[in-house]
Amino acid sequence: MKRINKVIELLENGQPVYVTHTQELTFRAGVDMAQTSADLIMIDFEHQAFDIVGLTKFMQGLKTGGPTPSGHLTPTVITTLPSNCMSPEEVRYNSWQARHVLTTGIHGILHTHARDPEAVKAFVAVTRYPFQTIGRDLGLEEGLRGVGAQDQAAAIWEISEAEYIRRADPWPLNPDGELLLGLKIEDRHCLANADAIAATPGIAFAEWGPGDMGMSLGHPDAHDPPYPTEMKEALRTVKSACDKAGIAFYCGWNDPSMSNEERINFLLDEIGAAIILTPDP
Repeated sequence: MKRINKVIELLENGQPVYVTHTQELTFRAGVDMAQTSADLIMIDFEHQAFDIVGLTKFMQGLKTGGPTPSGHLTPTVITTLPSNCMSPEEVRYNSWQARHVLTTGIHGILHTHARDPEAVKAFVAVTRYPFQTIGRDLGLEEGLRGVGAQDQAAAIWEISEAEYIRRADPWPLNPDGELLLGLKIEDRHCLANADAIAATPGIAFAEWGPGDMGMSLGHPDAHDPPYPTEMKEALRTVKSACDKAGIAFYCGWNDPSMSNEERINFLLDEIGAAIILTPDP
């Protein structure tokens, strides 16, 4: 079975994943980005306008401009959400946000400020259809995603609606799943629970969110290296949690003293990141 989600294919084969961003959500931007050399397009709804109409057009443009150089229908697309993953209640009350972005045919969600393992379980639940039972014996809740508008996503994935409903489930929890769920373990409140948060079934990757982590630790402008000691320790804590859970670590390294090639090599060889963000992937 050929993967719809290129990033899952790369992670399954132990290959690095290169990430880029876009802030322009138009059909034309999608067409133009369909041939990107990056594997994953990250879209920011944490700080930018929650534009579902624009995201829908962007995904349609990606599909029109494809297939990608690797032969996939589109690059993998993951979005953040305007809400956080601080408590189960916050996640459930804002579950409509996850439903709306998934309806456009994206391939996953990166949730922010993941402080509580129970909130992470709720996050996994809001992305899943109720009939999926894998992981229920591990403490996961029944899926909360409802049937409706899956025709849009199925068209982007170029499969039937029935097949979309079956395959729109988190990997690696579901070996046949095509959704990637990630977490930002990105403030001092998250660190004490980092191991349990990262180990939640259904999560595929996590990052340490240096900008917010720095602010939480008292540094208002420490997004980029060199980092103070407590931020280095925070990075190690989150990376260790990912390693223990067997999930991918997502990281960038915007060190102005390094070339892009040096940054990539540092992230791969020194940090051990599997998903990497550089200015020019």
